[in-house]
Formats: sequence, structure tokens, C-alpha cells
Amino acid sequence: MKPNHEEIGVGATEELSLRVSVATLVRVLFKNPKDGNLMLALERKATLRESEVEIKSQPFGGAIRILDMDAIHDLIGNFHFDSKSSRAEQDFRLCIRPSSWSVLQEFCLQHISRDDDPILETEPTRELAEEFYDTLKINLQPEQYIHKPVATVVENEAAPTENTHAKGYPTVRVYRIFEASITDSSLANAMLKNSESLSHQSLCELALEDAQNDGKGRANAILALPLKRITDHYLNVSPDERNSATFFEKHQLDETVPAILEGVIVPKYQIL
Repeated sequence: MKPNHEEIGVGATEELSLRVSVATLVRVLFKNPKDGNLMLALERKATLRESEVEIKSQPFGGAIRILDMDAIHDLIGNFHFDSKSSRAEQDFRLCIRPSSWSVLQEFCLQHISRDDDPILETEPTRELAEEFYDTLKINLQPEQYIHKPVATVVENEAAPTENTHAKGYPTVRVYRIFEASITDSSLANAMLKNSESLSHQSLCELALEDAQNDGKGRANAILALPLKRITDHYLNVSPDERNSATFFEKHQLDETVPAILEGVIVPKYQIL
């Protein structure tokens, strides 16, 4: 008898030692209302870690949801979610046998490129709506943007994750990359205003306030950067430097940022 998702275990074991993350990354673009330049919007996340607040900016997006758990079980047998949070959301953050990675990777690549796939979530719309609400307290509407898939990338070399729910787990990844162009000028204005008005210190204070109010010690905002300048930045550093988190104009950028930039090669990612 196959388990329902509430019965599936949590965390890595000696046997289920490889973490697999399958997620969307979204290149969110809008025109700067002031000068018409094309801007890249990133999610600016403040997180309280022990006694300090870390602020890092990353692409919009997140783990896709598994819609049919039985299909995964039929393919690779027993698996665990990496955390209770992933299990509750049915997020594709799993701990599996390392020997199952190649067949699971092929399975994911087949399904995430399909429209309305019955097994895996294949659109970025849910995550975009959730994250725009987190950053702007705006209910993002489908008519405010247009989106399209642009690539799929795989990270085959397992590396320890920084995810707070599974920190340190050796992880391989599949990313479905989309481009979302904001067509609503009022939304573009709100995004630029949010990026310009919230200082580093203000965002830290919001995260601390959240922790004091029995929250998780988190706060979110938008970081809007000229697309050409951030692309040129990555083109002007060595390929190996693109494999890691970096700083751009005092902003700490997640290692996934160059993965969404057109024409920027990141050695650890295989583009499919």
C-alpha cells in the first residue's frame, strides 16, 4: 500500500542521503518609468539567523509542487521530504537514494516542460503571486504580466544547501527558467518605489520586528537593477566566480542570479 504524503518521512537517512530540489526561477523584467531602461527585479530577503540578519537577493520563484505522489513512488520507491514544511506543501524537495538521481532527473525533465502536466506543477504563476504579495502586499493578476519558458538547467554536482529547513544536505537541482515581463505601468512604479525606499537597515529592522511578533524573523522587498549593468557585471567576472554568491554594488546576490541572465554561462549548470 502506497503512503499518502502525510505518512512520508522527513529528513535524510543513511539510505536516502541525496537531496533533490526542482524549482522555477523567474527573470522578472520591467521598464523603468523614469528613463525607460529595462530593469531586472529580484526578491530581496532578510532572514534572522541566530543573532544577525542576513540580506540576500535572489530570483523570484521556488520549489514546484508534486501533484501526483504515487508517480514518484512508482518510479524510485521510498523517499522522504527534506522537511515538514516541504511535506505540508508537497514541494519537490526530496531525499532519495543517490542511485535514483539519473532516472528521477530524466523524469523531471520530461514533465516540467509540459503544459498542465498532471504529475508536476509546470507554471511559475503560484510562486510569483505569493512572492509579490510578500514583497509588495499586492495581489498579482495574470493581466499584469506575460511570461514564457526560456530554459531548463541542471546542477548535477551535489553541493550543501543553505535552505534553512535542510541546511547542509548535499543537493542536486533542476531549474525551469521563465521570463516574466511586467506590462502594468502602475505595478512597475510600485516595484521601483519599493526597491528605492527600503534601506538595508530598514529591512533588517522589519525582520527583527517580525521575530518579536512571533514570526520567523523574515522580511521581503524588491531589488531592481538595470538589466544591462547586472549582466555586464557577471560577464566581466571569471566563469568560476559565477558559481557562487557575490556582491554587486553592496548587494549580496544569490548564486542563482546568473542562471537567469541571457548569455551568461555558469559552469556548474548544464543548460538543456
